Amino acid sequence: MSQNLIDLSLDAERLGRLDAALAAVEAELAGMAALGPDQIRELTKMGAKSEAFVRQATVAFGENPGVLPRNFDLEGFQRDLAALDALRPRLQRLTRMHERMSGAEIALGSDLMNAALEGYAVLKVSGKGEGMEALRRLLSQRLNRSPRSAGVDGTPESVPAG
Repeated sequence: MSQNLIDLSLDAERLGRLDAALAAVEAELAGMAALGPDQIRELTKMGAKSEAFVRQATVAFGENPGVLPRNFDLEGFQRDLAALDALRPRLQRLTRMHERMSGAEIALGSDLMNAALEGYAVLKVSGKGEGMEALRRLLSQRLNRSPRSAGVDGTPESVPAG
């Protein structure tokens, strides 16, 4: 194998610990909102400039609670800001973990694909006459598929001018 970006072994004990840790994280995240794309699209968003506004409003509201409407939940507003501040560093950690796991998945897939191609190339050349013709045909099906843009009969579809 000429490429080996990652050498990872996930034994049952390690997977068990990982699954237990993920279950604990999932349990802690149970009360958090899962929003769909339509819900997210309709929400008022808080970007960096908006966050500065919110933080200034928190100070102003705290110093002048009497000017707020009676039904304004100042304590809830302050709890939400504190929760956001507590959540962000954990979200950053989870994002880094996701990036590492995604990177490992991509590296493993690349290593496997390169090794399979390398082995297939050798099999094509040295496997002739050794009862491996059916295996070579099976493996070649993956590599010799017609492009996705091909029509039903396998010929490329015409691309309209424009």
